[in-house]
Parts: sequence; C-alpha cells; structure tokens
Amino acid sequence: MIRLLIVLTLLASTSAYAQCVCRCVNGTVQTLCRSPLDMPAICAPQICPIVPPSIQPIQPPTIPPIGTTACRKVPVFMPNLGRYEWVSVCR
Repeated sequence: MIRLLIVLTLLASTSAYAQCVCRCVNGTVQTLCRSPLDMPAICAPQICPIVPPSIQPIQPPTIPPIGTTACRKVPVFMPNLGRYEWVSVCR
C-alpha cells in the first residue's frame, strides 16, 4: 500500500511540472514546449478542428530564444477558448 502511494505521488508530481503540451497547430497535432530543453510529450492521435481562413499578423523582427533557430506565428487551437489563436512558435 505504501509503495502504491509513493508511485502515485511521484507520477502526480512529475506530470504537474510538465512543460510540453499537445495542441492543434495549423490543423495537425504537435508538441509545444516552453523550453528547448523540455522533453517533448507523446501526443495521442486526435482530430483537430478546421483552421479558419485568416491573414497572418505582421511579425516584428526579433531574435529567437537560446536553443532555437527561428520563430514564426502559427494558428494554435486553444481548448479553453474553443478557437485558434496566433501564437509565436520557435524551432
């Protein structure tokens, strides 16, 4: 019983600090992480909503964060809002 409690505590604590999430990006499921050092999440297959037609916002020139080479704005589905939002994604 104690072992089970320890295992559940460890699983809960590691998932609470996960920095990568699976989101619909341009209509396909992709892993989005806060840092290039984070371990990418394994995304379960899912059907993404259709991306509504829109014009990409003007992006001012910026220097990408350390560990990435370039950033671009892409539509990312936000489940809490129920719609796509333009988000800067760096690779």
